Amino acid sequence: MRVLIVDDDALVAQSLSTILSVEDDVDVVGLGSSGPEAIERYRELAPDILLMDIQMPGGDGLSAAEQILAEDAGARIVFLTTFSDDEYIVRALKMGSRGYLIKQDVAQVAPALRSVMAGVCVLEGEVLERSATMGLSARPQASGTDRGREHQDPRSTAFAALTDREYEVVEAVAEGLDNGEVAARLFMSEGTVRNHISAILAKLGLRNRTQVAVMYYRAAQTG
Repeated sequence: MRVLIVDDDALVAQSLSTILSVEDDVDVVGLGSSGPEAIERYRELAPDILLMDIQMPGGDGLSAAEQILAEDAGARIVFLTTFSDDEYIVRALKMGSRGYLIKQDVAQVAPALRSVMAGVCVLEGEVLERSATMGLSARPQASGTDRGREHQDPRSTAFAALTDREYEVVEAVAEGLDNGEVAARLFMSEGTVRNHISAILAKLGLRNRTQVAVMYYRAAQTG
């Protein structure tokens, strides 16, 4: 697989290149240090996978990924970052990235990239096992030509156990709304929102609202 690495820390980028280059099936085709450079080098090199940091001076990785995916819907973008903020994770998955890895787990990068090439979305350094705990299925990603048709209503599958009101809460949570904002949108009290979220987590076997959002976007993408 041909991999492009983009990280504003030159030492990190070079270290990743060294680690990945010893793998027989990995060819590091280029390095970059900013969002704009990621876009430029992606266009130039057309890698199989773009492995990219999020917070970088001169242009963040999330914005760069959104532009790349707008130009190439089939792009395989994997974020490798020190930040595990809910906002970043949800935004990354919502745009259609193929993975979100944490830098402390560098040993898992190569196996994770192989899983991405096989069509599995990887999360926080864990491959299929982590997805399974969120109630996600490891179905192959759609090709660029099919991506426009792949976003189906996940209600009939992953969220079938929820009531209509609970599903409305799920949709709001997936948009990144906090409890107050959900309450205002759905005309209910924050206490009622908290009760709905507790019920949703119990029914779906999830631990937190981030997992709810992740499940929502993965279910929508896989249909």
